[in-house]
Amino acid sequence: MKSSKKLALYILMFDMFITFSAVGLIIPVMPAYLKIFGAAGQVLGFIIAVIAFAQFIFSPIAGNLSDRHGRKNLIIFGLLVNGLSQIGFGLSTELWMLFVCRFFTGVGSAFIVPPIMAYTADITTNAQRGKAMGWIGAAISLGFMIGPGIGGFLSNVSLHFPFYFGGSATIIAGILSFIILPSIKPVINKQEKGENLLQQMARSFKTKYFVLLIVVFVFSFGISNFQSTLTMFLTNKFNYTPNDLAIVMTVGGFVGVVVQGFALNKLFRVFGEMKIILFGLLVAAISLYGMLYISGFFIILLFATIFSTATTLIRPAVNTLISKTAGDEQGYAAGMNNSYMSLGNMIGPALAGTLFDWHMSLPFTVGAIILLSCFVLTFVWTKRKHGGSSFAPMSK
Repeated sequence: MKSSKKLALYILMFDMFITFSAVGLIIPVMPAYLKIFGAAGQVLGFIIAVIAFAQFIFSPIAGNLSDRHGRKNLIIFGLLVNGLSQIGFGLSTELWMLFVCRFFTGVGSAFIVPPIMAYTADITTNAQRGKAMGWIGAAISLGFMIGPGIGGFLSNVSLHFPFYFGGSATIIAGILSFIILPSIKPVINKQEKGENLLQQMARSFKTKYFVLLIVVFVFSFGISNFQSTLTMFLTNKFNYTPNDLAIVMTVGGFVGVVVQGFALNKLFRVFGEMKIILFGLLVAAISLYGMLYISGFFIILLFATIFSTATTLIRPAVNTLISKTAGDEQGYAAGMNNSYMSLGNMIGPALAGTLFDWHMSLPFTVGAIILLSCFVLTFVWTKRKHGGSSFAPMSK
């Protein structure tokens, strides 16, 4: 890869890291922050859903716009909107303001993620793409992992300060992208125009990578299902402390970063993306269901890490295959990718919370069944549509 393209990839990784660090930054602060407004867990759930809803609506728009007008300007726009909305969240004085600000945080994220994924596809060959997507995924995972720790530390200044810090860092990332990131004109072929969200979603059903979009939805559902109920499950069943929970969540994220950054490209070359997806779905289903039958801190830590690593493998593998299949519609494909992920992020916590109220084992059982069903669907689709060739590494 040429040095200019490497620099662009590093900037894109930095943008993703800052974006998702800012998301993680507020996690330890939100319960105490919401108390200022007399709100609690239910409001937090709706606030998370609002972000995912905004991403679901605007990701396809951002993807299509990036195909027509280029990636750079949309990335910068997304970073500025995201940063300003975070600062606005910290300045809010009424509960409705929190919802408005988080909605615009979701809008900003929608204009960051799909264009960055499409930009990554623009500057890489098929052989390079798996490694590049792995690095982008590692930046996301590292941001999620480090963000909560930084947020907890910054909250010692004030409960508002983490929002100001995260917003300012995101705006700085936008300024650096404006100065350093090269402008690349995407190749457009048979660009669809004038489609609304429903038409774009309907068109996704006819794409060659539709089953991969289903995989995106399912593993996003599984991850959000796992993350939203694991802490409550371990607290209720084993009386885990916040420090215990932090270790369980952080170790899995750290292992995922290491795998994505250093081993993923080799795994793609040796096994191919589709085998990695199938392996990740199967292992995620088994480890999720297995959480119900284990005890002991280190065994639970092991199973949680296995689940996190398996889902970490799925994301860049799916992103890479979708990108390789999308041809000249990289922006549209990346937008659909993010929309299906947002759907999973919306439905997962809502369903998991309802199931947990019925019985705390149900989110794990239902989540494992859905992941296993997706494994079967993907395996059958691969065999029927492409035969054995889809299991081979795609390196050219």
